[in-house]
Amino acid sequence: MRRFLGPLLCLWALQLPAGSGAAARGLDVASYRERVRAMFYHAYEHYLESAFPYDELRPLTCDGQDTWGSFSLTLIDALDTLLILGNVSEFQRVVNVLQEGVDFDIDVNASVFETNIRAFQTPTGMPYGTVNLLHGVNPGETPVTCTAGIGTFIVEFATLSHLTGDPVFEDVARKALKALWKNRSDIGLVGNHIDVITAKWVAQDAGIGAGVDSYFEYLVKGAILLQDKELMSMFLEYNNAIKNYTKFDDWYLWVQMYKGTVSMPVFQSLEAYWPGLQSLIGDVDNAMRTFLNYYTVWKQFGGLPEFYNIPQGYTVDKREGYPLRPELIESAMYLYRATRDPTLLELGRDAVESIEKISKVDCGFATIKDLRDHRLDNRMESFFLAETIKYLYLLFDPDNFIHNDGSDFDVVVTPYGECVLNAGGYIFNTEAHPIDPAALHCCRKRKEEQWEVEDLMREFYSRKKTKKFTLKRAPDHGEGENAEDPEDASSEKAGEKRNSKKSSHSLLSCPSQSFNSKLAVLGQVFLDNT
Repeated sequence: MRRFLGPLLCLWALQLPAGSGAAARGLDVASYRERVRAMFYHAYEHYLESAFPYDELRPLTCDGQDTWGSFSLTLIDALDTLLILGNVSEFQRVVNVLQEGVDFDIDVNASVFETNIRAFQTPTGMPYGTVNLLHGVNPGETPVTCTAGIGTFIVEFATLSHLTGDPVFEDVARKALKALWKNRSDIGLVGNHIDVITAKWVAQDAGIGAGVDSYFEYLVKGAILLQDKELMSMFLEYNNAIKNYTKFDDWYLWVQMYKGTVSMPVFQSLEAYWPGLQSLIGDVDNAMRTFLNYYTVWKQFGGLPEFYNIPQGYTVDKREGYPLRPELIESAMYLYRATRDPTLLELGRDAVESIEKISKVDCGFATIKDLRDHRLDNRMESFFLAETIKYLYLLFDPDNFIHNDGSDFDVVVTPYGECVLNAGGYIFNTEAHPIDPAALHCCRKRKEEQWEVEDLMREFYSRKKTKKFTLKRAPDHGEGENAEDPEDASSEKAGEKRNSKKSSHSLLSCPSQSFNSKLAVLGQVFLDNT
């Protein structure tokens, strides 16, 4: 057996010497963490004040606009960022607001990729790119869809199948993934856009960036989440083809998918997720070299332009903007967990300084329309709160619960054994929303023994209420909301005493397993030696 270490095992297993990282260069990590917190609330509160219930804030005019389906997208995207910042009470308040006021049964067209809604009834099993939330796929809808729009479902849909007991979600996602795999070129590459009816490639540029990116991301994350060696094998074959045909001096170019000839010698800002993805399969050295290339571009402009001409060393016409994308920061977060290299914190520092200096306005943070002269555009996309701020905060918050190494966890007793939750190893989907793999592997719903999700949540929060959180709104948005209940302080001093505190009943249907077997949260994926 050959072992591939996923996000948290390979990152947390490293024992680093005292004094490494930030301290070596005098960077005040706590100060930057609090600055990131303040950035979040500056944008979040102005969205609530000026833009809600629209999808996005327009920060230059202090109003809102709908973009991806008219369902308060920024508020939904910001939900788990509130938890990561420790603001449990605001999280619960917003959940209540959304439950009362957001209607998805509306007559609007929405991106299948952006909203993760099903439209898979095609001869190939690959979904349409747009669906009407009320009527389904419009009769005149184009059958041409980008590769990422087809291959970015397995994480969420497999989670739905595991937790509901209905296999249809995972089945359609897998069918779409395999359809792309089946239609790769003879040299092992996929193009950018494909006809979902005929399976003919319409755009034949192959690369790792826009239109393709999250397909590769989900092969890796799906493999880790589901312990699926087939998905990892698919990615590793793609990875070999990508290295053979698109990689030049630690840059990745665009090539013709059938011939491997260079079609576009450009770096796209969306490609900056790649070093983070490399770190998830343990390829840290190559990841760092590519990351440093991308970081040089950031230093040149104070952000990453959408397109960067590598031979010329400058922006591409009409692609000079930076919409506050998260990808380079995301890679820095993953790589810092793996290496503790202070260079990665310096990227975080530079990102905070650049975004505050260039992008901050009275009503939020504005897209940078042109990095050459720092002109702004009247838009703040929802990923700024969902991803950019979240990854920045996690980069500067080494003790966040997201970074749990498995030493702390919750145990729920079921009729079939113990269920372990919150042990770490969270898998981020492509919009940086974390999923607890333990919930899939331990708390999987059996079709023949139905239970309701709200029963699980009621069981979980009844235990947490007296153990970790007091639900009150801190006026300064500080971390006082997570105050420890004094009645439970003594019980948490000893691990065995804490872990023995279990619920006496539950409607979960988890089979009894050994702890190591069910704690499938440290990202281990096993492949045969081939």
